Parts: sequence; structure tokens; C-alpha cells
Amino acid sequence: MKITKLSMAAAIAVSCISSASAKDLTEAIKNVDVSGTVAYRYNDYEGSTPSNNYKIATTLKSKVNDDITANTRIIIGDKTNPASLDTSTSDSEASFSLSEVNFAYTGIANTTIIAGKQALATPFTISRDAMGNEQTGTGIVATTNAGPVSLTGGYFNQTNANDGDTGLTIAGEDMYFVAASVSLGGIVIDSAYTDLDEQFDAYTLGLSANYKVSGVSLSPYARYSALDLESSDKDNSLWKVGMGANAGIFGAYLAYGQTNEEGGIVGIDGSSDTGMDDHWRVTLSNVADASAIYASVNAQVTEKINLALKYSDLDAGSLSASKDQNEVYAQAVYQMSKNFMTFARLGQYENDGQEYTSGRLHMQYAF
Repeated sequence: MKITKLSMAAAIAVSCISSASAKDLTEAIKNVDVSGTVAYRYNDYEGSTPSNNYKIATTLKSKVNDDITANTRIIIGDKTNPASLDTSTSDSEASFSLSEVNFAYTGIANTTIIAGKQALATPFTISRDAMGNEQTGTGIVATTNAGPVSLTGGYFNQTNANDGDTGLTIAGEDMYFVAASVSLGGIVIDSAYTDLDEQFDAYTLGLSANYKVSGVSLSPYARYSALDLESSDKDNSLWKVGMGANAGIFGAYLAYGQTNEEGGIVGIDGSSDTGMDDHWRVTLSNVADASAIYASVNAQVTEKINLALKYSDLDAGSLSASKDQNEVYAQAVYQMSKNFMTFARLGQYENDGQEYTSGRLHMQYAF
């Protein structure tokens, strides 16, 4: 990768690493791969103060030798939540943090072993996000592939899982994670189990597929997830099914999900694979005794512009602490270039009969 592609954060990090040796900066970054995102988001929700959010994330992969790669991830954002900087009250300055530092070993065929501070890449967490929070932990994870089968196992002696959005009170306890998936004939079946010591254990089972019928691309999926809290007798569960379809310039999506009467917390992050947060402000994740429908249509009107209309509806049962919600909004996505996109949303959100107008502008550069 060319030196000019290094971000300021990446250059600082690499120069710090290289200062421990006699090599100059050019030599130090010869085997360094740099990638990341720069994002800005403006939210304007009726009844709330408008906010500006920024996030810069830079990932560096440096080849140590033929078998080992050193990996780091740098995030610029607020001190209490490195994932974003909210300037709703004042135009404050962003802080600098090193969110990942680890080594990946690939000396065994079809196997990768990562040791150190790393992303919690599980169905129950959001490991990396261009704007939102990211879950990390310090430990070791091994992944091996044998034909259509993939197996993963990991252990973390501490995590930042208490920074999730499910409301779980979690300290840095030991976390165990195992996962398996098999891909056959366009169908993928996956399963995973995790245990956070003295906090909860959870599992998930999912199925997805991609195929074409008479020129229409179909992407059905189904998933069931459950989480058992150690501090409560309540067992949380959420199941969902959905279908995506594309034909020519047109696309459509329809999904339905439901939680049980005891609870709908099935992961650390509500937007993780186990949760259901398909559109904007209506989220089934973490809501007990409820069901939700998500539907959308879109059109790729030009090579760079996509227009969509999206609808969400949540029906809260008598045992739910939440109220009925629904939302409809229009979205325009402009992919100016391969590495730069922006989208705008405008819609109406209703919660327990109260209506609110919502707007969002998002710009994102990927390198």
C-alpha cells in the first residue's frame, strides 16, 4: 500500500512502533496494510437535541514473518465511549485510544490463532462498526476450516462487554465462546454458544441461503437465540425469519420476529446477529413479549443512487414494558465513489400514539 494512503493516526502509530528500532519510517511500513473508516453523522429527532457524531477508525496489519502478523486498531472518539464523539452540547475535542493490539499466527494449515486484545467477533456482539460502539476482549481465539466446515473457539480473561446497549450489568469476567458453521449447496447453517462467568450463557442457531428463481435473487434466513441470566430466573429468547429479493434494479425485504414473555435480551448488543434491529428506531432486541415486522422496497435508479422506502412495526404484548411502535421513512443513498458514500433519511416515528419526525445525514469514507 502506498505511503500516502496512511491516515494521520496510522502514521503516528507506525512511527511509535518504528522508534524502537534503527529503521526509518519507509522501511517500517513496507509490510504494513492500512484500512479503516472516517464517518460523520448528524441526527435530528423531534423532541431531542440534534447531535453531531464523528468516528475515525484505523486498522494496521504488519507482517512480522511468514507465520505471524501484528494487528492494531486505533479509534478517535469520546473518552467514555471511543466509538463516537457526540457534540450535541458543545464542539468538544476527540480523544485517542488503542482498541486492539494482538498477534495472529497462521503457521498451521487452514488455521488462524489470534492472541491479545481483539474484537469480540461473535453473533452476540458488534465487533467493529463505522459509527457505533465496538466490543473487545483480551484473550485467545482459534479458527480452523476444513472444507465446508468452520470451527472457532475462544477465551477472554476480560472484556468491555458492559458497554453494550442491552442494559446488562457486566464486569470484566471470563468469557468463553465456541462456534461452528457448515456451507453446503448455497445453504449456511451456523451455531454458537457463549458463557460470561457468573453473568449469563447464551446460544444461537441460524440458517441462511442464496439462490435464484426465474431471474430473481432470493436470500432467506432464520435464527433462534436464547440467553439465560445467572441473576434471574427469566429466560430470554428471540426468533426471526426474513427474505430479501432482488430483480434488476428493484429490491425488497420482509422479516418477522418475536420475543418470549420473559425477555428479549439475547446478546450484548441489540444490533448483533442474534438481535433484531433491521431498520432505524424500531428495535425488537431487548423487548419482552413483543413481535416486529420490517418491510422495505428499493430501486437502484442510477449506478450511484439508491432510493428506498422502509416500514417497521412493533406490537408489544400485555407483559411488555415497552409500548407499540411503528416507523416509516424514505432513504437516499449516494455512492459517489467506491470509497465514499453518503445517505439521508427522513421519516415519521410513533411510540404509544406520540408521533415524532426524524432526520439523519451520514457520510463515510473507507480506505
